[in-house]
Amino acid sequence: MATQVDYYELLSVSRTASGDEIKRAYRKQAMRYHPDRNPGDEEAEQKFKDISAAYDVLKDEQKRAAYDRFGHAAFENGGMGGGGGGFGGGFGGFDAGGLGDIFEQMFGMGGNRRGPQQQSASDVQVQVTIGLIEAFNGVSKDVEINTRKACSSCHGSGSADPGAKRTTCPTCHGRGMVRAQQGFFLVERPCPTCHGSGQTVSNPCKKCHGSGTEAARDTVKIDIPAGIEDGTRIRLAGKGEAGGEGVQPGDLYVLVSVEEHDLFQRDGANIYCRVPLRMTQAALGTEIEVPVVDGSRSKVKIPAGTQTGETFRLRGKGFSVLHSQAKGDMYLQVAVETPKNLTKRQRELLEEFEGDAKDHHKASPESSGFFARVKEFFES
Repeated sequence: MATQVDYYELLSVSRTASGDEIKRAYRKQAMRYHPDRNPGDEEAEQKFKDISAAYDVLKDEQKRAAYDRFGHAAFENGGMGGGGGGFGGGFGGFDAGGLGDIFEQMFGMGGNRRGPQQQSASDVQVQVTIGLIEAFNGVSKDVEINTRKACSSCHGSGSADPGAKRTTCPTCHGRGMVRAQQGFFLVERPCPTCHGSGQTVSNPCKKCHGSGTEAARDTVKIDIPAGIEDGTRIRLAGKGEAGGEGVQPGDLYVLVSVEEHDLFQRDGANIYCRVPLRMTQAALGTEIEVPVVDGSRSKVKIPAGTQTGETFRLRGKGFSVLHSQAKGDMYLQVAVETPKNLTKRQRELLEEFEGDAKDHHKASPESSGFFARVKEFFES
């Protein structure tokens, strides 16, 4: 039997991690191992499935509590509750159906037992990569997805006879769900006969075999809002797979990846830009013109004596904050560049400057102070 990796280790979080920490860890891992980023890499694909399974459990408080107590056995056949002492053969006087009622009351599973469930078809997830400027302005993207649409032959009815009446499914008796024991829990899944609709047809469509759906390649327009962050997941309700007659369509989840930029680095709503300055510019002071992420330009005065690492803030020139009127700032980070490949005249001037030692403590107080302390250290 294959070794099962701890879900917390898969997501690289502690067992006391908060829901937000688990969510951030999942996004980071999902971006790294997503199949679209690793085409043909079976190991990455399996890793993506494993971390998705881990997140599915740890994001849910009830599932997480069961996992913390029983581990993987809580979600596997033959785990806690399996075998002769399990729920399948009755427990404390309850049969499987009675126990199912208890779980419905505790966890809301199963819904209304008197009629078919309102089921949804499978969700679809895709990844979209956009540039930093697109993330700043917002953008619309046409994305192709592999999905399922209403059958072109029966138009989603699942029947080969137009207008034929549907009958109650003999497998689930119209509930749309079937129950199965899974470790410690009794879980419900869409009925494999009626695909969750609770009804069947006497003469199934030959093209879709009664499911009412067929595989399709679809193009969906996705509106990505301004200010979106790398790793954000957008949900488009009802844009996933179709489910046939009586079944709601699934949802489409779009995982947004934002590419790095040559000039700008983003941190939340703030933007950072590294600005290299010549030694003479930093020493004498200057005025520079810098690009802003919105496409405009801004002039910034650099005072004389500016040092590497000093920052200058442009208020309100950063990203928009989602669902807010607030905007971040833009920060210019100065890096003073030491000159190279000097001409003979430039070297003479610098040597002349260096030779004027009496003013070094004023011109370069930090280095002068450091070496003065070094001297005191050795002398003591």
